[in-house]
Amino acid sequence: MIKQRTLKNKVRATGVGVHLGHRVEMWIRPAPPDTGIVFCRTDMPGSPTVRAHALNVNDTRLSTRIEDSQSGARVATVEHLMSAFAGLGIDNAFVDLSAEEVPIMDGSAGPFVFLLQSAGIEEQGRAKRYIRVKKPVELKEKDRFVSLTPFNGFKLKFTIEFDHPVFDQSASEVEIDFASVLMKWK
Repeated sequence: MIKQRTLKNKVRATGVGVHLGHRVEMWIRPAPPDTGIVFCRTDMPGSPTVRAHALNVNDTRLSTRIEDSQSGARVATVEHLMSAFAGLGIDNAFVDLSAEEVPIMDGSAGPFVFLLQSAGIEEQGRAKRYIRVKKPVELKEKDRFVSLTPFNGFKLKFTIEFDHPVFDQSASEVEIDFASVLMKWK
């Protein structure tokens, strides 16, 4: 059984929100099993929370923004921190923010990985939850599509097609089989 993970200790960072330019203090704290990643807006009355969940994404122009529809609390530029959580297998954490954006740091997930590793990672007593694709699913919009197909494992394949000279000279397809950690570039 692969267990859920959280942090051993809380960790703090200070930075600037890239789009609004506001100074942001951020605390990342351990959370109980089955909590997920929960952002808390400490600058707002009552410190409302926003769960990091696909259904809470309300804008993806220039960054990913999530919003709690009941409280109206929003958090923007979550993608780099969420990548660090995912890459380190952290399922549960509280992220306290003093402004609407996660600090940009150096523009990558690297500083967040460093922070999370500095806090320490702790296994919890509950099994991780996974989504199993049992039948093919496809979503199309104009000339774009995404599809999921059943597979005994975890494999991702990305293809991008743009009519632009930059993409004529670089890889346009990547396939990653996480079971063998084999990457194929085409």
